[in-house]
Amino acid sequence: MDFVQITSLLIVLAALFSTLNYMFLRLPPAIGVLVVALLASMAVLGIDALFPQSEMAETMRGAVTAFNFSDALLDGMLGLLLFAGALHVKISDLRVEGRIVLLMATLGVLISTLVAGLGLWWLAGAPILIALVFGALISPTDPVAVLGILHSTNLPRSLETKIAGESLFNDGVGYVVFLLLVGLAFPSEAHGGESGLIHAILLFVREAGGGALIGGVLGWLVFKLMARVDDTSVAVLLTLALALGGYSLAETLGVSAPIMAVVAGLMIGEAMTEHVMSEETRGHVDTFWHIIDQVLNAILFLMIGFEIFAVTFTQASIEIAIIAVGLSLVARLAAVILPSYMMRKTEPITPEAIPIMTWGGLKGGISVALVLSLPESDWSTLLLTATYVVVVFSIIVQGLTVAPLARLLTRSHGTPEAARKAPVDTDAEARPTAD
Repeated sequence: MDFVQITSLLIVLAALFSTLNYMFLRLPPAIGVLVVALLASMAVLGIDALFPQSEMAETMRGAVTAFNFSDALLDGMLGLLLFAGALHVKISDLRVEGRIVLLMATLGVLISTLVAGLGLWWLAGAPILIALVFGALISPTDPVAVLGILHSTNLPRSLETKIAGESLFNDGVGYVVFLLLVGLAFPSEAHGGESGLIHAILLFVREAGGGALIGGVLGWLVFKLMARVDDTSVAVLLTLALALGGYSLAETLGVSAPIMAVVAGLMIGEAMTEHVMSEETRGHVDTFWHIIDQVLNAILFLMIGFEIFAVTFTQASIEIAIIAVGLSLVARLAAVILPSYMMRKTEPITPEAIPIMTWGGLKGGISVALVLSLPESDWSTLLLTATYVVVVFSIIVQGLTVAPLARLLTRSHGTPEAARKAPVDTDAEARPTAD
């Protein structure tokens, strides 16, 4: 099938599964799409087990394998999703919480990578560099899922900013750390055939710094244009051009496209909050990106549900997957506690913050995309199974329970700021969805 046919099929299935979820399951939309897709996939596997001659599972496996999930997300959807998420995070709030957000998005990712990687090396006997690659690919949290949860709870603004800011930036940082470790673990796959610590450090600085610079410059230029051209259609086109064109430019220049998308989205979000355009134009731009966000998330979680056909479940892989779920939670806890402890004197963390930020560190599509992009090795099958189980557990179990947990903890600790009444976006719970 060509690109148009594949896109059409995905949209049709996403619409159908969204309807089934709305009519019967009543789960948050994106999680519901994933659950329906998993149920449909398991039904196909069951039919194939009963009637092997049908070869339904093999046909689906071939179609899923032929579809490049990694490219579709990393080179297509991710920029739009990150841009849409960053639109609603205020730069003024980030300035206040900037140090802890920076620590958690950088040092936190490194801590999580080390804890999960060393744990897999010790418990499963994986080669140390392969284990660290696994740690890197499950360390980024899914910004869209996290932002969706924030809309459904009345958390203190400072905690909201910490969670949202970290989730937006650690996707880009985690991607850079992943590329760096892949270059060390698979030297023949490293950019330009280079590997080693010095190259890794230079790669990190170039990717992260370059992405932030390009995102800031392009975002500022579009910010100024939108202040001079107050027209709905032009404003929407400018933001779409920034998200797509800027992402492609960053990839062409060899810098972090995810970080570029986040920084550019923050700049445009600032333009919207500073009222440089009319209320009508702001409303249309916001609605446009909300719809883009919802549609892409439904498609993304549909694809995650169907990726089960690419996973090979064996006793060994299931055992490692169970270990990986525990490791991902322990690694997330370490990534939250250590930066928080370092900032305890200048930016103290409230008692409920650590469990909420730990359990709310949802994994998503970016982890699946990264593991699928790995070169073939003896550990490829086990890493894919472990990553897939971690992501599905995170989205379904953590995604469905973190909002009630947050409400319970903020109520029990009686945080005054947590008692504020923020409007609840019922559609946003759909966004507990994927980086």
